[in-house]
Amino acid sequence: MAPEIPFGWTLCASSFNWAPDIISARRTARDIVTGIAASVAQTVELEPGLVWRSFPAPQDAEVDQLRHGLAAVRGRISIVGASLDDFTSPVERRPLQERLDFLVPQLRAAHRVGASGVRLPIGQAGTELLMLLQPLLHELDLVLYEEIQGQQAPGNPAVAPALDAIARLADERVRVLVDISMLMPALPVTYLEEMRKGGLSPDLMARLENDWRDPATHNAITAVLRSGNVPPRIHTLFMNLLIRFGRSGTADLQDILPLVGAFHLKFWDLDDDGGRVSRPLRDLGGLLGRSGFTGTLTSEWGGHEWLQKDPTEMTRRHLTLAEATLAQSALAATASS
Repeated sequence: MAPEIPFGWTLCASSFNWAPDIISARRTARDIVTGIAASVAQTVELEPGLVWRSFPAPQDAEVDQLRHGLAAVRGRISIVGASLDDFTSPVERRPLQERLDFLVPQLRAAHRVGASGVRLPIGQAGTELLMLLQPLLHELDLVLYEEIQGQQAPGNPAVAPALDAIARLADERVRVLVDISMLMPALPVTYLEEMRKGGLSPDLMARLENDWRDPATHNAITAVLRSGNVPPRIHTLFMNLLIRFGRSGTADLQDILPLVGAFHLKFWDLDDDGGRVSRPLRDLGGLLGRSGFTGTLTSEWGGHEWLQKDPTEMTRRHLTLAEATLAQSALAATASS
């Protein structure tokens, strides 16, 4: 019998995976989300900006329609991706009270739809706002997750102060969400194909294909960007190299694990050449199996930026791989400890 993931781990699917389908509007966003819960994963992480037309101040009727649709298929929402519009102009930041007022309707909508948490980028809220939100988080039985991803390693000087602030709050209602785009051993095969077709120099392509984690590769990427020699048709894809794709290892997460309550199991494609997809899952399963982790692990597909694939098939296949890999590595870690 195949091992099962440990008790307290919940596998989810992100509605972000279906972003192209939602945007095409051939079906309603509500039908797409309830379809995910009915046929892919019972628990769904919600991107409300794609789903609720009234976002960022979701109307009760719109929220209730989704809640009732999910209840009909025994689905539920795990985390709702919140938004914090900090600036009223390019140079003028909202005062603290306006920032709070911007978030509160989103928290109330998350509670109304039955979510267990909301999500913001790491450090965006800041300590003052987090402290103002704490009473409401307790009242609504919500956890606020601050997300780290890509090149936002825990030791990054831009990230470490926010992690320290969360640790000082010492509140189970304010936790960290880790996106395993931080843990990429190599770049996605299909991404490399797109970059090669885009006209990058053979030297840089060789570095991207063979030496992703070498610091010299990062220097070469930066040099090409500064030179202005990035081909225009792949400029957006190129920026992933500086932001969305990370070079960390699971050992880099060890010290912050007590703060972590959720993971995004980010994947770009399903070509597992050299363990590009499975290795981060295997390493993560071992780490979490030894740590007593409980929380959500959400399949999040970022590759629809350049791949035109069926998100339902992609997510099902990824969840199957993730469940088997996480379960096996967690069991092995527990047995050896």
